[in-house]
Formats: sequence, C-alpha cells, structure tokens
Amino acid sequence: MTGRALPFGPSSPIIQAPMAGGGSTPALAAAVSGAGGLGFLAAGYRTAQDVRREIAAVRERTDRPFGVSVFVPAFFPGSGDVREEPGAAAAVARYREELAPEAERYGVTLPEAPAWDDDEWDAKIDLLVDERVPVAGFTFGCPPPEVTARLHDAGAVIMIMVNTPWEAVAAAEAGADAVVVQSSGAGGHQAAFLPPPPSWEAPDDLPELVALVREATDVPLVAAGGIMDGADVAAVLAAGAVAAQLGTAFLRTPESGAHPVHKAALADPRFTRTAFTRAFSGRTARGLANRFMAEHEASAPAYYPQVHHLTKGLRRAAAEHGDPEAMALWCGRGYRRCRDLPAAALVETLMKELAAARA
Repeated sequence: MTGRALPFGPSSPIIQAPMAGGGSTPALAAAVSGAGGLGFLAAGYRTAQDVRREIAAVRERTDRPFGVSVFVPAFFPGSGDVREEPGAAAAVARYREELAPEAERYGVTLPEAPAWDDDEWDAKIDLLVDERVPVAGFTFGCPPPEVTARLHDAGAVIMIMVNTPWEAVAAAEAGADAVVVQSSGAGGHQAAFLPPPPSWEAPDDLPELVALVREATDVPLVAAGGIMDGADVAAVLAAGAVAAQLGTAFLRTPESGAHPVHKAALADPRFTRTAFTRAFSGRTARGLANRFMAEHEASAPAYYPQVHHLTKGLRRAAAEHGDPEAMALWCGRGYRRCRDLPAAALVETLMKELAAARA
C-alpha cells in the first residue's frame, strides 16, 4: 500500500520530536523549522498559558510551520480510564512510603496524595484552535471527533502517535492526517493506547514496524524511535515512511532544554544501557538505566500521572544536586550517537548523510 505525502511542506523529512519535561524549547523548534524540518513544542506538563507564550516565542523566531504536541487524557475510548480505578490511591500511598528515604536523601517533601489530572486538556485544545497552530500532535490516545473537527476547521494538520497497526487504523479513523509510528527503541514514554491481539509480537526493528503499519493504512507515516543519523532516516523512508521524527538526536544541541546533568549523562561511560521503567511516572518510558530505576521499578504502580506528580520533586532535587542517579534520563537506544551540534547544523548534517545513504 502506498502512502500519501505529508499535508504540509517541510523541505526536509526531519521532524524534531516533542520532548515534554523541558527538552523541547521555542529555540529548538524554531531552529529545526527554520532549517527546513518541522520543529515541535511539547505541551505536556506545562500550563496552557505557558504554551501560549512558547508559541509566541517560536513565531518571533520563524515564519515556518511548527507543531505543538498534547497528551490525550485517559478518559477517551481506548485510553483506559484510571481516574477512579479501585486501589489506585492505596497503591500510590504504598509507593510514597517506599520513596521516603529518597525524599530524605534529596531534602524534599513528597506530596501526600497526588491526584489524577487531565493536563489542562480543554484549555490546550482551545489554545491550539485560537492560535491556529499549523500542526497538532497527540500521544497516549486519539482525540475525539469533535476535537479533530475543530482543529481541522482551524487549519491544523493532525498527527497521532501509535505503536501498532491497530492503533494506526484507529488514529486514521479519528481524523489523523499523519501517523507517527513509534518503535520500542524510542526514548521517553511509549504512546500505546490500545491492547494488541495476544499473538502480536512487536518487531524490534523500526523499518519493519513501519512496513507493517504501511500495509494497514494509507495515511502518511512518520517513523520514530532510535533514529540518529541520515542512514537511519534513509532506512525508514525506504520502508514506507515519508518523514523521520528524532528526539534523542536533538537532546545535546544548545537549543535543547534538557538539564545539563541529563546532557552530560548521555556521554558518561558509567551509563551503559537504556531500559524501560514506570518508576518515575507510572507509565512505561525508556531512559538511561540508573540507581532509581534499579531500586524502584519492581514496585512502582502503573498509575499515571499520579506517580509522575509523586516523583517530580525528587527528580528536580536530584538534578539540583547534580545527581543523575535519581533523574528520569529519557533517551532512545541510540543515545551514544548524540551529537553536540546546533540544531540547524544537525538538520543539515542529517540531510547530507541521507543523500549519501541514498547514493
């Protein structure tokens, strides 16, 4: 099945992944868009007013298209409603007790009863519509039809992140103009929102996953997960993607908002691998394997965003202490190939490498 092209016009097939928690900045998004790619702001964990200011900051720097990505709350069909799930409060309370020594170590007070929230969903959708954001991205689920209709009426292109062919079909039916196919090698949170059939074995290889999704839908595909250089981009384009989304590759750029301790850890020889964990947020995410993950992964409850709210003060304090062992060092499996280059120069380098790989 042959897919359509992206319904907007970046001159290069390079998309900078939205990295919630600080990695994405207006400077990074503007630099990537200005270099011919597509830069993204991450609305997750930020107030709607903060995002509005960041949108204005991008527009001060470039007149090129850019995107804003939003977390889909867990109360839409297929997302799994955990707001009032029995046992959630007790499980998070037990985890809080386990983390008491961590709080003492870093001199913080853990919140008593971190609550579920929707990350200002309604306000952020209103913002995307009001600001007529060129590209609206979604992860952790599909926005409902009334939301996609409003965004389309406001001229937005809608991109939804998926992990399987079934999620890709659901995203297309929900109104996605393009689907971001995320592999297990991606850094940060996995986007999964629909349970796959029992027989499903997710391929470890991103081009293979892209090819499987390509057979399921003709919506334009963007590949994401472990893409670090032009040869990686060439491989996913050959598999049927029309663009590549890179997050980890941009983490060490000067425009990245990743904490300096995080940036340093990416090149620190003591960190030898990445791993999945829910110890920091309650939702499966990939990052550098560190002490906190080793000690708390087995007991961390799967309640997001309650666990995120429980640990965010700890993570912030660890960063202030210069200790990467209790930080969420999100990154993909290709982190060792991060390059300390300005974002625009990295886009240019990726395009040169892509041309060489195709040649």
